[in-house]
Amino acid sequence: MLLAMRVRVLFFGVLRDSMGVAERELELETGATVQEVVERCRAGAEGGVWEALAIAVNQEYARRERVLAEGDEVALLPPVSGGRSRSSSAGLDGAIV
Repeated sequence: MLLAMRVRVLFFGVLRDSMGVAERELELETGATVQEVVERCRAGAEGGVWEALAIAVNQEYARRERVLAEGDEVALLPPVSGGRSRSSSAGLDGAIV
């Protein structure tokens, strides 16, 4: 029997809006990975940002294969846009540089 551990998951940007909460605690089996957190959170959630997430574990960027430990903090960071300034110009694709 695998032991259980708890991790804290933080949601940012549109994920915070679609999940309806800023954070959630998950109970996972020992040896669980970041990908398992993403899959658990994605189940039943709206939005198409899940494949383009930046992910941080304990405030350091991490890969989805990373194995988690008891008490880890996993931040799910969707892509963002914006920040136009006076010196910005828009490219043909609409991107602001």
